[in-house]
Amino acid sequence: MPVSSATPDHIILVMADDMGWGQTEYANHPILKTPNLNAMAANGLRFDRFYAGAPNCSPTRATVLTGRTNDRTGVLNHGVPLRPQEKTVAQALKKAGYATAHFGKWHLNGMRGPGAPILKDDIRSPGAFGFDTWLSVTNFFDRDPILSRMGKFEEFQGDSSEIIVDEAVKFIQKNVEAGKPSFSVIWYGTPHSPFMADEDDKAPFPKLKDPSLSHYGELVAMDRSIGTLRSALQEMDIAENTFLMFNSDNGGLPRITPGTVGNLRGFKNSVYEGGLRVPAIIEWPAVIQTPRVTQFPACTMDIFPTLVEIAELPESSMLSVRDGMSITPLFQKEIAQRPEPMGFRHTNRVALIDNDYKLITQKLGSGKYELYNLKSDQQEKMDLLESQPEIAQRMIAAMQAWNESIEKSIEGDDYPEGKVIPADPGPSTWMTLKEYEPYLEGWKDRPEFRRYIKIQ
Repeated sequence: MPVSSATPDHIILVMADDMGWGQTEYANHPILKTPNLNAMAANGLRFDRFYAGAPNCSPTRATVLTGRTNDRTGVLNHGVPLRPQEKTVAQALKKAGYATAHFGKWHLNGMRGPGAPILKDDIRSPGAFGFDTWLSVTNFFDRDPILSRMGKFEEFQGDSSEIIVDEAVKFIQKNVEAGKPSFSVIWYGTPHSPFMADEDDKAPFPKLKDPSLSHYGELVAMDRSIGTLRSALQEMDIAENTFLMFNSDNGGLPRITPGTVGNLRGFKNSVYEGGLRVPAIIEWPAVIQTPRVTQFPACTMDIFPTLVEIAELPESSMLSVRDGMSITPLFQKEIAQRPEPMGFRHTNRVALIDNDYKLITQKLGSGKYELYNLKSDQQEKMDLLESQPEIAQRMIAAMQAWNESIEKSIEGDDYPEGKVIPADPGPSTWMTLKEYEPYLEGWKDRPEFRRYIKIQ
C-alpha cells in the first residue's frame, strides 16, 4: 500500500527512558537479549542513525509532541514545563477523530524529583495538551508505582513497563470495539534510576552487580512488555494497519556495565553521539512491506510532521516554525540525503548534523567549534575543523542562523500573541507544593520517594 493512500487506524508511540544506542541485542550488545525489539526491527524499519531531540528527558518529550527543537518550546532542560501555547500531535489527532491517551512518564509539567501522580487541575497535565485519557506521573517511576488516572491516584503492583502497556492495551481494545481510531503514547520509566527489577528479570545476568544488574533487569521486563503489546495488536487483528514506533528519549548512562552506548562517544547530557543517538524502529506492515535497516539521519522532531502526512492532518496542526520533516518516503525506499540539517540545542551546547558531517559547540557564543565526519568517524575522534574549513564555515553559518531563529521562538514570536503567555515558570518540585502536603506522610517510606521527602 503506498503511503499516499494509507492512513493508520491506530498510532502508538513508545519511548524508553535513558536507554542507550547500544542496548539492544540487534546492536550486538554482549549480554542483553531483546527478542521482542529484535522481532519488531525484523518486521519494520530500523534506524541506526536516529537522534533524540535533546540529550535528556523533558526536552526530547517536547520535541516528540511539537516537531520543534526543545528550546523553541520553552523546555530548556529536564523538569522545565512545556508552554501551553505549543501545538501538539495529540491535539491534532484528537481533532481528526482519534481517541488519544498518554501512559507513564510525562515530565512536561515542570516537576523535578521522582515521578508523583499528576494533579487533576494541573494546567500542564497530559489532558491540557490533547490527551483525552491519561494514566501518568510527573517524572521517572518504577516497580509498584502510584499513577494518576486523570487526577485520581491509583496504586499498582508489578513492573512499571508492564503496567502501562497493559493499561494501553485496554484503551486500544476499547476503541477497536467502538470502531474508533486511537493514538497512544507509552512513555516508560525504564531503565532510568532508581533501578528496581524483579529477581527473575535479573537472573540472566549472574556476573553483574547493582546498579548494572537491576538496570539490565528493567530492560528485560521492558522488552517483554513490547512483546505483550505486539501480541495484543495481532490478537485484535489490527497489527497490519497500526503505526507502531519505538525509540529512547536520550543516550545511555555512564557507570553501567557492560556499556550502554555501543562504541559511541559521550553519554546522556552530552551532545556527542552517545548522548543523542538512540535505538529507533517503526513497524507498519501495511506500508513498510520490505523490512530493512536505514542509515538515514532522522530525529524525534520528525515524528509530528510524519504523522501529519500519514494521518492527513492539516498543515496548520503544527506551528509554522518547526525543525522536523516527514520521513514517509523512507518507508518505501532509501533517501540519499536529508535536505536540511538537524539541530540540537541544550543548556548552551549545540550540535548541527548535516548528513555525514556534525558541528558542535560546547558553549554558545564562545566561537569554539568541533567538526566530525560521522560516516568515517562515528566515535568523533578526529576534529576536522582546521582541515576542512569550507565545510566548517558553511556549517557555522547555518548553526548561527538556526540559533537566531530559536532566540526569536524563545521570545514568543511563533505564537499568535507574539509573546509567551503565561510567562515561563521554570522547574519546581512537587514535594514543596501545598497540594501534595496531604500525601507526604503516607509516601515518605516508599523506596522511590524516601530520599526526597523530608518531614520535619
